[in-house]
Amino acid sequence: MQIFLRDRELSRQTSAMNHLTVRRATVDDLPALQSFWLAARLPTNELEGRLTEFQIVEAGGIFAGAVGMQIVRQNLRFYAEDFADFSLADAARELLWERIQTLAANHGVFRVWTQETSPFWTRWGFQPANTEILERLPDEWKTLEGRWLTLELKNEDVIKAALGNQFASFMATEKKQAAAVAARAKKIQTVFTVLFFAIGILCFAIAFYLLLHHPLTSR
Repeated sequence: MQIFLRDRELSRQTSAMNHLTVRRATVDDLPALQSFWLAARLPTNELEGRLTEFQIVEAGGIFAGAVGMQIVRQNLRFYAEDFADFSLADAARELLWERIQTLAANHGVFRVWTQETSPFWTRWGFQPANTEILERLPDEWKTLEGRWLTLELKNEDVIKAALGNQFASFMATEKKQAAAVAARAKKIQTVFTVLFFAIGILCFAIAFYLLLHHPLTSR
């Protein structure tokens, strides 16, 4: 009987895992989130104002967990992770990690940060942030207590150097184009100046000729 119940429970969990979905939180999720936050002793009033940062995990259409995701410049932080059934936690984290990577790609994020302590995240490459890396932590998060884990998605230094080289190349090209335009404008100005003087001299010659051959002048 115990074996049957255990197999039945395992089957139920497997079925729920196959129906896990992740979506953005809405106002309708607030009561469930509040219960989660209160149970985890999180600052409920503060988190209510950041509802849109939360991603909701559902198992077969039923609220099963949530995590907050905040983006500051080229950094993403996920926080306040909690699940109703921790037997589904790692499966839910895999889906959440896919969502994190999608958001990171859409917002040009270089580095992901978290203070969550689950071994799942270290298995996926997150490492404790040393003193040098912590200098890259946004000022908005430096007051948060706890150990930081981090994962670099893109090499920030390489990208900035590449952008710097591209900008320098762009500026050099712009200078060349500006010099070429200035030279062309100078040529045009010279041509118009010469043409103006030529027309002036021609007009003067015509006027002088007409003056000499005017009947009154002749007499």
